[in-house]
Amino acid sequence: MSDIFLQEDITSLFDNRFIVIIGDSIQRAVYKDFVLLLQKNRYLTDSQLRSKGEFTFSGDKLIEGGQYGEMTNGIRYCEVRQYQISKLCYISYREVRQYQTDFHLVRFYFVTRCYNAYMESILTDLSKDPRPDVILMNSCLWDISRYGPRSVDQYKENLETLFRRFKEVLPESCLVVWNMTLPISKKARGGFLIPQVEYMNSSLRLDILEANFYVHKLALMNGVNTLDLHYYLRHQLQRRAGDGVHWDMTAHRRMTNLILTHIAQAWDVKQPNHAHTVLSL
Repeated sequence: MSDIFLQEDITSLFDNRFIVIIGDSIQRAVYKDFVLLLQKNRYLTDSQLRSKGEFTFSGDKLIEGGQYGEMTNGIRYCEVRQYQISKLCYISYREVRQYQTDFHLVRFYFVTRCYNAYMESILTDLSKDPRPDVILMNSCLWDISRYGPRSVDQYKENLETLFRRFKEVLPESCLVVWNMTLPISKKARGGFLIPQVEYMNSSLRLDILEANFYVHKLALMNGVNTLDLHYYLRHQLQRRAGDGVHWDMTAHRRMTNLILTHIAQAWDVKQPNHAHTVLSL
């Protein structure tokens, strides 16, 4: 069970901490809920959840991509000679956001593949000061659906490379938490599900379960924490958005509380105990 965190609780927990969130649009919403809760005890609005690439959100700053570049959900193919492969598939959309105060630093990187040249550039960023205290990451739906017939095999290989690079690049004190991929609807639609891959709808739910199981085993071997958001939200599907992929503001606050509880326990920090107070009432 998770605790309930209010503004004063998250500001204390993240005092002089650098939090990095990496992933897709759901992870972007995780980032946004963190940023909002650091400032006020309010939920995200539906329009805030739907927006992407805006120049500023609740006082944060768009650093790279988004409205500075091409706003797209598409895939382009390019020739990358240094890899000695005629064509490599990549997602052209990028977005890097950051919220900073005198006491808090939270950064978000949008990715559509758990490991590639762009992810390596992110690791290069994180190898320099300031070094991250926490990395929260998930990457799965784009990985296993948009990179050709070997997507699943390449996803597993990329995860192994990513976890190895985490150990090589990050300080030992950095807490790495992999957020398990959330359940999607059997009639899902969204940015990653272009018409060419809609046939995967019938199997993606099972592919996600397999991917979560594989990540869990690999994370245990590499000293990476996992947080099974799939488990915690599997019976709260009424909080899922109409597209069958994304989630509403109450679900994201639930995720925030789960994540903050996990971090507090990992850091051996006393939790606010608001959940016990509410239940006792």
